[in-house]
Amino acid sequence: MTTVNTLVVDRADMLRLAQVYQRRGRVGRRGQRAYAYLLYPPDRALTEEAYERLKTIGEFTDLGSGFKIAMRDLEIRGAGNLLGAEQSGHIAAVGFDLYVEMVTEAVGELTGEVREEPAEVQIDVPVTAHLPREYIARDDVRMEAYRRLAAVTTIEDVDDVRAEWEDRYGPPPEPAEALLDVARLRATSLRLGVRAISVQKGHARLDGLQLRKSQEARLKRLVARAQILPGAVVVPVQPSRELTITQALLRLLDEIAPTPADAAADAPIPSAG
Repeated sequence: MTTVNTLVVDRADMLRLAQVYQRRGRVGRRGQRAYAYLLYPPDRALTEEAYERLKTIGEFTDLGSGFKIAMRDLEIRGAGNLLGAEQSGHIAAVGFDLYVEMVTEAVGELTGEVREEPAEVQIDVPVTAHLPREYIARDDVRMEAYRRLAAVTTIEDVDDVRAEWEDRYGPPPEPAEALLDVARLRATSLRLGVRAISVQKGHARLDGLQLRKSQEARLKRLVARAQILPGAVVVPVQPSRELTITQALLRLLDEIAPTPADAAADAPIPSAG
């Protein structure tokens, strides 16, 4: 059993929150007061994420703080596989996603319900999307809000979630609105069969998007530099004063392949002759 009660971590700003938390837990295991010194260069400005990570470690020092740190890590780093295909970060270490999946399967077996495997859409867009602690203070309620949003499959479902949030907590702040937009993009991707969306260097790649000839022509008319590849579409995309990257992608997909209801609403009314 270790008798070390002091830990010094150089360049702690380079470590992920889970890494710092795990290393801090390696000292002070025998009932003695322990000390952890997290150092970073004084001549370098911390990034916003690094500052939030170190601030979180300093705030949560009580025994059993792992869950609260995991919640804060979720806020700092993003929603992970709540809106994508894989989980990462400290929540993976505690097994939350696997636990929820196992409970759902067990309930389905007891009730005889046939569980339909959810389609996965991996979304990687450079936006700040999360539920701020100032908006939903309680960790368990905030996690339930994430879980509810992760289960939506249509734009209407997302609008219902937003209406519920506004009714319970007030108008969603900008990061929460961005999270709702990502959920809308995921729902639209499910409708169109898109498996993954990634944005890099001003271009969005949509894997799995299959377009009819008329839709290809419409895309070329809307975006002259669009590339139609086997099994994927690549389009230039940039945020503007009116639209974020997520909203710009949503508008483009709706213009290329509108829902049947939207297409019917936009169709010209035949004149009686």
